[in-house]
Amino acid sequence: MDIIKYRNIYFSVSGILIFVSIVALVVFGIRLGIDFTGGTLWQLRLTNDQQLTADSIKSFFENELKIENITIYPAENGNFLFRFNNISEEQHQEYLGKLKEKFGETEEISYETIGPAIGGELKTKAVLAVILVLLGISLYVAYAFRKVSYPVKSYKYGIITLVTLFHDVVISAGILSFLSWRYGIDFDTKYVVALLVILGFSVHDTIVVFDRIRENLLVGRGKDLLIVINSSVNQTIARSINTSLTLVLVLLALFLFGPESLKYFVLVIMAGTIIGTYSSIFIASPLLLTAKGK
Repeated sequence: MDIIKYRNIYFSVSGILIFVSIVALVVFGIRLGIDFTGGTLWQLRLTNDQQLTADSIKSFFENELKIENITIYPAENGNFLFRFNNISEEQHQEYLGKLKEKFGETEEISYETIGPAIGGELKTKAVLAVILVLLGISLYVAYAFRKVSYPVKSYKYGIITLVTLFHDVVISAGILSFLSWRYGIDFDTKYVVALLVILGFSVHDTIVVFDRIRENLLVGRGKDLLIVINSSVNQTIARSINTSLTLVLVLLALFLFGPESLKYFVLVIMAGTIIGTYSSIFIASPLLLTAKGK
């Protein structure tokens, strides 16, 4: 199968996906969770004879508890998730007591509050972690392929790996932006973990393909690079797809039958796995020809 022949089509598809993702990030943005902004995240189960709605509960919080800038999400099992500014433990207990007076039996499912200083520090560390992972992986790949200096310099393997990882991160971030806009999810530390998982899986797949290219270059010195790359991709494509498909099926089961709280987390990893597999096969390898000037 002549995969490399249609590399311009693959580049065009990726270019469109990256463009759409950047537009989504600019237009919709990503709503940061309290891990990064600071604030309070409170999940409660309210029992009342009357039908409770997010609007009626929000009115009570704003008028009776004097809490401004509150966001309320209906959660699973009839629970409600409240997000608002940082409060003290005294205020937490005071508000809980007033809620019980108003709505009767009130069960506190979860409560967490983070100060703005801690949130800002976590945001800085999260960005730094992703940048260091990208740089570390690209440097490692450049070192690992140091013995293959012909016809593509070893450092270019690292640069191409960095480009493909950037491709995967940007498109995954675009998906997160859409989910944030459409379904109101907050970007917190678990989505940083999701991005790092995507990077790890993607680079693993890329190295498998590059390693086969390296072996074929060492064995068949003097062969045309296009033929070597195309042959190497065909030798590894079944393994790449089968490995990814195994993970995607597990993630699909978790998405369909797993807990509601992990639904979008699993969805992002599943989408990122598919994107990473695509980039390893159809982007990383053809870029070697571009680096060679073909």
